[in-house]
Amino acid sequence: MSEPVRIDLPLDDDRVRSLKAGDVVSLWGVIYSARDAAHKRLVDLLDKGEPLPVDVAGQTIYYMGPSPARPGGVIGAAGPTTSYRMDPYAPRLIAVGLKGMIGKGERGAEVVEAMKSYGAVYFAATGGAGALISRAIKGAEVVAFPELGPEAIRRLVVEDLPAIVAQDAHGGNLFIDGVAKYRRDEAEA
Repeated sequence: MSEPVRIDLPLDDDRVRSLKAGDVVSLWGVIYSARDAAHKRLVDLLDKGEPLPVDVAGQTIYYMGPSPARPGGVIGAAGPTTSYRMDPYAPRLIAVGLKGMIGKGERGAEVVEAMKSYGAVYFAATGGAGALISRAIKGAEVVAFPELGPEAIRRLVVEDLPAIVAQDAHGGNLFIDGVAKYRRDEAEA
């Protein structure tokens, strides 16, 4: 297996368009955590014409609500949340500049179309590996909606956070392509 591609954040159009479904990556820099309750609030603010508490342009949002940190720790377990719960909100955020999303599970058609239209990428993180993923998080602070507790928006500083490009800005989809490759390999056996 080849070495992961290092991705320094924030993302720009050239980097997003260079990524293909199946690329193994290592994320470095700042990402934000947010789940469905926070996404709803962000879209409500956009609907009202109000500014967002975090400028999402070029940013990556990790669909995650961490467990409490152990004494002296930065963050608790930080595993991905199922992404389809953000699908009603993601196209709107992509339209205002969101470039990356991290979660688990396949994205819906409207999200895919927004990713292709505006240039965004969806990374998959390994479900069930929250304790291991948390080791890549070197800093965490609540930056919006603290009343949401674990679902508050956090600014996370990450170093070598492992992920796979699951769906790219060109319509590539590892969930489909991977199954097709497996079937092809199986038929050749």
